[in-house]
Formats: sequence, structure tokens, C-alpha cells
Amino acid sequence: MDKCMVIGSTVCDIMIYVDRLPGREGDVHISKQTMAVGGCAFNSLNILHHLNIPYTFISPVGTGLYGDFVAKNLKQLGIKSEIRSDLENGCCYCFVEEDGERSFISYHKVEYSFNPSWLDSFDLDEYAYIYVCGLEIEEEDGPALVEALSRFKGQIFFCPGPRAELINPELMQKMYALSPILHINEQEIMRLATCTNVEAAVLKLAKQTQRPIIVTLGSEGALLFEAGEFKRISGYPNQVVDTIGAGDSHAGAVIAALYSGMTLSHAVDFANQVSSLVVGTSGVQLAPDQYQRLKEKLNTK
Repeated sequence: MDKCMVIGSTVCDIMIYVDRLPGREGDVHISKQTMAVGGCAFNSLNILHHLNIPYTFISPVGTGLYGDFVAKNLKQLGIKSEIRSDLENGCCYCFVEEDGERSFISYHKVEYSFNPSWLDSFDLDEYAYIYVCGLEIEEEDGPALVEALSRFKGQIFFCPGPRAELINPELMQKMYALSPILHINEQEIMRLATCTNVEAAVLKLAKQTQRPIIVTLGSEGALLFEAGEFKRISGYPNQVVDTIGAGDSHAGAVIAALYSGMTLSHAVDFANQVSSLVVGTSGVQLAPDQYQRLKEKLNTK
């Protein structure tokens, strides 16, 4: 097993910066707006790509204004998606408030689809880690995706995401039965497990997955549950520009570090450093010297 596979969406993120979101019938001015490639799967894959981790990217790229934008930017980054479609690509409107927090309004199209035949040309036994996000599981093709994941022998890395509680419970049970490592934030896991305490939520889900769980805690770092024990791994506070893609980048960094031979606790610490850098920039793209220093850290472990 000498590769990683990332399955999921690449979208056009339209990032709109505003002091504070208005209420209904409100009227505010924005300070700026930008467009960039994004999506949970892309943001995670972006870290693997820049840290030179071998990967296969299963992310359908469509047509139209947003599809053309995605295709052009993936090419500029040197990232190859294995799937092109003649259907429309969607986008995500990312509203960023003055404290860096963000709200999303998504237009889901072909980028959230999945066809099992896309995997036919790959030897699935080659993949040590397989990333998938709950946003894809929620969609119409979710059952087919979960069935396809059962064909892998590598470790599934599952990020349930902000809408996981809306996924069909029977389908979630099938995901848990695949023994994935869960990567999730504290608000998401409490909603998903219907618990008011993070540790109780972790214990509830760990009984079903029988694998470690990583809960991101923002600037405070992360909570790791492994081998029946909790471990809090400190964060690396940074001045927040925006939090777009920080959690996704954290997930990608954990996979990169595990692939490079780090223990899980060291991998989470490394990921905390990566997400700290991401919140300190607009969007998810770091500077070349930052990626270089991160690659050096991987090589020293």
C-alpha cells in the first residue's frame, strides 16, 4: 500500500468578506470578495499535493463558469482529477465575518456525485489511506460510495462534516462498520452523537467504529481518543484571517503525517501546526516557504 486516495468534491469558493452577516431584510456592504478552488476533499488533497504525498484524486470536474474555473486552477496547481464530466459544476458562497468565522451557502451539482466505475481502473489494494467526507455520503450517490469503500483494504479516514446528522442513520451505520478513523470538530460530534459533552460523544461513536477519533478544537488544538485513552494535543494560536478550509487541511495533514511514518499523536500535532498556518491566510493556499518547512518536518520524524 503506497498511495492515498481522496474521494470528493472540488468547487469554486466565492469568498465574501463582511463585518457581520445581516439578519433577514438586512443590508450590509462587503469589504472584498475573491474566488478560489475549494471543497472539503480538495482542501485535504491540497495538503497531500504540496507535501509530495502520492495520491489519486477522484473528484468530478464539471462544466460551466464554475467548472471551467476549477479545471483551470487545478491545472495551475499541478493537481490532476481523474474525472471530467459534461454536467454543470457548482459553487460555494463563503461568508467570512470580521472574527474569521465563516458561513456557507452551497450550490451542489456534479462535483458531489459518485460512480463506482470511476474506481475500476485502479488497484484498490495499493491505497494505505482513503479520505471521504460526509457531504458526499449525504448525496444521492452516497449508498454507492459507501459500498465502494468496502472494497478497500486500507484505512478509511472519514470526516462526517457539518451536516452529518442529516445522513440516513442506516447509511452511517454502514460507514461505522468499515472502522474508519473519524476526523470531526467538537460541535459536529456532539450533534452527531446527540451528546452535550465532547468526551461522551467520542465514547459513543468509538463503540461503533472501534478506531481512533480526532476532534479538532480550534486554537486549542485537538482531542485524540486512541486505545481507550483521551489525549489533548495543544494548538498553535495564530492571528485569524479566516477559518475556511482549516479543518479540511488538518485532516489532510494527519493523513500526510501518518503516511510519512508518524505516530497518530505526532500526526495530530503536525496537523495542528498546519491548520494554524491556514487560519492565518486568506483561503487554504500557503506560501512556498511554509510548505517547504512543513515537508522538512515530515522528513525529520
